[in-house]
Amino acid sequence: MRVGISGAHGTGKTTLAAALCACLPGHAAADEPYYQLEEEGYAFGFPPSVADYRALLARAVRSLAAPPVRPQMIFDRTPLDYLAAAGADPWAEAGAAALRSALGSLDLLVLTPITAETERLLPPAELPRLRARMNDALLDLVYDDPLHAWGDIPVLELTGPPAGRLAAVLAALGHAGRPAHRD
Repeated sequence: MRVGISGAHGTGKTTLAAALCACLPGHAAADEPYYQLEEEGYAFGFPPSVADYRALLARAVRSLAAPPVRPQMIFDRTPLDYLAAAGADPWAEAGAAALRSALGSLDLLVLTPITAETERLLPPAELPRLRARMNDALLDLVYDDPLHAWGDIPVLELTGPPAGRLAAVLAALGHAGRPAHRD
C-alpha cells in the first residue's frame, strides 16, 4: 500500500506515519520533501517563500511519481500540502498530468486537519495564521479537486481524537484487528 498523509504543520502527520510503519509489515516512511531538499543543499527561508513552496511541490511530485524503491510507502506530506500552503493556483503551479500521475500512485490519501482536539492535545505549532490558512486551503483543494487528479483515490479525513487515528487508517486500509505496536 502507498499512503499519503496531508495536513498543516503540527497536526500529527509524522507521528501517524511512524505508527503506520510500525504496524504495517514491510512499509517504510518516505523522507519528507523538505528534508530531501535540505539534504540536497536547498536553503529555505523562514517563513518559507512562494519559491520555497514551488520547490517543495516539485520535489513532492517527483517523490510520489518516482518508480518505487519499495511498493509499500507512507508519505509524510503530498504535493497537495505545498499547493495549499502557497495559496497557489494548482493549474499554474503543477502540470495536471504530473500531479495526476503522482497522486494516482496512492492507495489512500489521509487528511489530518486542525480540530479542537488537535489544538488541545498536540503541542502549539509555529506560525498559527499560516497554519490555519493552509489547513482551510488544503481542505478546499482536496474536496473541490480542481485538477480532477485524486477523484478515484479514497480520502480519509481524520476528525476524531488523535488517539484513534491509527485504528481509523488501518480500518480504511482493510487491516482488521489490533495494531501490532502500541504508541
